[in-house]
Amino acid sequence: MRRLFALTGLLAVYVVAAAAQTTPQATPPPDVAAPPADAMKTSSGLAWKIVRPGTGTTHPSSNDLITVQYTGWTTDGAMFDSTSIKGKPATFPLDRVMAGWIEGVQLMVAGEKARFWIPEVLAYKGKREPKGTLVFDIELISFTQSPLQPPSDVKQAPPDAQKTASGLAYKILTPGIGARHPNSTSSVTVHYSGWTTDGKLFDSSVVRGAPVTFTLDRVIPGWSEGVQLMVEGEKTRLWVPQDLAYKGQSAPYGMLVFDVELVKIN
Repeated sequence: MRRLFALTGLLAVYVVAAAAQTTPQATPPPDVAAPPADAMKTSSGLAWKIVRPGTGTTHPSSNDLITVQYTGWTTDGAMFDSTSIKGKPATFPLDRVMAGWIEGVQLMVAGEKARFWIPEVLAYKGKREPKGTLVFDIELISFTQSPLQPPSDVKQAPPDAQKTASGLAYKILTPGIGARHPNSTSSVTVHYSGWTTDGKLFDSSVVRGAPVTFTLDRVIPGWSEGVQLMVEGEKTRLWVPQDLAYKGQSAPYGMLVFDVELVKIN
């Protein structure tokens, strides 16, 4: 395929809660009806308590990508959404969800589990179901800087970047494991984000919340060459000149910058 991947839906709004009529009813916490006396409260009206301390020391910012497990109840104990029922955690930009989540998750550290009582004004504001105060148990598994914020060296490759004979520049961000590299026809699973040199994000599997799988003979030449330099677990930044990207025949034009994590060589 000529394009790397379809860009449709990249900036779609992420919604934390969705009504689920067929979801099994999980047992609500005993304090679901109202915050207990030991709950803390912010000036906005958000109440919260730590259910299990975390191990981190830093807090996410409002535009970070967070990975969480969560369950949500109404104050009468009806569960309306849960990643546990779905069988996997959720990843999304924190600034794309309700105000109570944005405020509350920024109070947390990685590994922490907290319970939040989110008043209607910080939830759906009575405009949609579920209405009223909502109660969430949230476990913050991890968080990373959102790809909506481009890397500081997006304009050009820095002096410590390596360069191949073709003109591809690359820099290892996180070392991988093992010594096996994919070949030009290998199937690989990756997470990636791509920017133009003016810092515009044009595609990201990270924002979509799921890695992608493809064969290296089906993508742009800069990707095919660059990923073959990597090993599993490695994260690398690629500066792909236009001749190794879309050759000026389609947007995005010019040099493209990608952060690529090689999850698996299939």
